[in-house]
Amino acid sequence: MKKIKHIHFIGICGTAMASTAGLLKAQGFQVTGSDQDVYPPMSAFLEKRGIQIFSPYKPENLEPVPDLTVIGNAISRGNPELEAVLEQKLYYLSMPETLREFCLRGRHNIVVSGTHGKTTTASMIAWIFEATGRSPGYMIGGIPNNLGQGAALGKGKHFVIEGDEYDTAFFDKRSKFLHYLPELLIINNIEFDHADIFATLDEIKLSFRRLVNIVPKNGMILVNADDPSALEVVKNSFAPVLEVGFSPNSGLHIQTFIDGHDHATFRMLECDFVVPMLGAFNVRNAAMAVAAAHFYQIPLPEIASALARFEGVRRRQEIRGEAGGVTLIDDFGHHPTAIRQTLESLRHRYTGRRLWAIFEPRSNTTRRSIFQKELGECFAAADIVCISKVARLEQIPPAERLNPETVVESIRRQGKTAHYLPGVDEIIETIKRDSKNGDVIVVFSNGGFGGIHDKILEVLGGKR
Repeated sequence: MKKIKHIHFIGICGTAMASTAGLLKAQGFQVTGSDQDVYPPMSAFLEKRGIQIFSPYKPENLEPVPDLTVIGNAISRGNPELEAVLEQKLYYLSMPETLREFCLRGRHNIVVSGTHGKTTTASMIAWIFEATGRSPGYMIGGIPNNLGQGAALGKGKHFVIEGDEYDTAFFDKRSKFLHYLPELLIINNIEFDHADIFATLDEIKLSFRRLVNIVPKNGMILVNADDPSALEVVKNSFAPVLEVGFSPNSGLHIQTFIDGHDHATFRMLECDFVVPMLGAFNVRNAAMAVAAAHFYQIPLPEIASALARFEGVRRRQEIRGEAGGVTLIDDFGHHPTAIRQTLESLRHRYTGRRLWAIFEPRSNTTRRSIFQKELGECFAAADIVCISKVARLEQIPPAERLNPETVVESIRRQGKTAHYLPGVDEIIETIKRDSKNGDVIVVFSNGGFGGIHDKILEVLGGKR
């Protein structure tokens, strides 16, 4: 094979694809890419790095012929550019394979996996390593406020990466995380998710068992001591396993956990820690980050100092603004467990204030009826709930679709105010009419939600 100089990405505007393209550009490769829809912020991110983007997909985008083509997992057969790659027998890899070969091989890889908490935990770890002078590489599915970007090559020997169980590419249906050469593996928790990929929780557990099986004996697995499914998948591990959690039987026991107004404290490894976030789930994320840094022999006082200065992650309980006496919060939550935990945390933080929850069923799982019952229960800490129409409903077979009206009725039976409001404009009008000074509104969506955040602030700013 000839030396690789030019790398072309098909589907480059996906968050992970764009980040990977940026990492390769930083290594000196010529990088180009194509996508059907090119718009900010990804287009600006790529242009800033001098990466040329072609649109739409067409065979001519492969001229001159690249040395390597990276196929995004959103790309399927029938895509004209992909068909040209196959017909010309060009060299291609998936994005996870590309990361493995160009960024992960030869480094000490910290892979953060689990249904919830991957982004926050990985961000904490990357920040601790950065703050203590270790210049880690990292690939995170969000923007840590301390770091200002979701991916960096780093100059050090460590690489922190979120390990997603979603599939790799059209030609490789294994989970992405199986490509990431884990030395230190973190398993935060395991619940059913990704209903478009997995049929049952047992299928997800099988994928995690395969991940556990590739951790070397000189590595380590940190596992949630309070999650039975997580404990189950590590039973036959060849690598050492350390249980982290609130259980007294944990190898690393989280002690004296206290939620303050805007921070939490806990004790572990005979050291006190402060994390500027609330809730037991965030304390467990922080404990995992502490344990990871401790495994790589970072002194505990340095870990504690860095953790206390952690500034959170964009779109994770992020305050977007205040207008008309109302606080607006943005959260990426799209799984019933994450929604429930976030609302409980906000209820504690904003005691005595009315709490609104605005939810867009947009993920491949919440668009389906698999969580029909759980979604009716997870908003218990909110006072007012608004649920929008199901995104891209036409892609889901009728028998499998979530019924948001049924979810709303379930919430109303709990004595809550709940509305099914299909469009953003209807939600805005309801907020304009019913919101009061002192209210807190949290928007749950893993997408842009029609620019709802700016529209809410605009209408509240003009409200009297």
